[in-house]
Amino acid sequence: MDYVSGATRLFGIVGDPIQQVRSPEMFTAEFRRRGLDAILVPLHVLPGDFDACLDGLLRLRNLDGLIFTIPYKARALGLASELGAQARVVGAVNALARHGNAWKAEIFDGLGCVEAFARRGVPLAGRRLMLIGAGGAGSAVGVALAHERPAFMRLFDIDTARSQSLVERIQSVSPATMVEVAVPRVDDVDVLLNVSPVGMLDDARLPIAADRLPAHLVVFDAIVKPDRTPLIRFAQESGCTIVYGREMMRGQISRMVDFFTSA
Repeated sequence: MDYVSGATRLFGIVGDPIQQVRSPEMFTAEFRRRGLDAILVPLHVLPGDFDACLDGLLRLRNLDGLIFTIPYKARALGLASELGAQARVVGAVNALARHGNAWKAEIFDGLGCVEAFARRGVPLAGRRLMLIGAGGAGSAVGVALAHERPAFMRLFDIDTARSQSLVERIQSVSPATMVEVAVPRVDDVDVLLNVSPVGMLDDARLPIAADRLPAHLVVFDAIVKPDRTPLIRFAQESGCTIVYGREMMRGQISRMVDFFTSA
């Protein structure tokens, strides 16, 4: 399919900002690979317009699904008539799919992150982790990591209440994992994961204060644009092993397209 017709099924990704996303090209390529007449487009929705915009969008008869990115993963929860298993634990969603006359929601961020580490052959069981970010994506990643049974997780978010809430979810999944809420540090961990927006687009900040990272550290940044975030560049200069945000995205795509097309 090299064109859009009246029969093309529509999907969208909703966020603010939106120019950083790579979902439109990656999902549309997967639709085409499967022989589906479908396209995913970026939808820039401001917070004050969210309710009105989504009310109208969900009335479109040729819209079959939406993806939600910053800052809407928790807010989109209220749009679903049914929640998947991951979404019920995390309390946020990043995919909403039409299933008949209903809308079913699930979150795939955590599953995609764990799959990215698995494809790299980086084990998480028994490891010590530093997770920055406890919003919609961060919570999903934290819950998925808990299923891998790490020995220790340190959490940090600018909203301490979100971090404390994530502690409870992690411990409900993996009671043996030691969890603490504290400022980011990496001198005593094996893996550093940034699932916050710090470093996105033209943001030159690092999510952690350090002169250098330990070379043994595995560093993951969920941001996909830029591909080489300030944290990724810093980690490369320190000799660390890198896992990119696009690897998490690739880990999600096949599962999400299955979700979108299984009605």
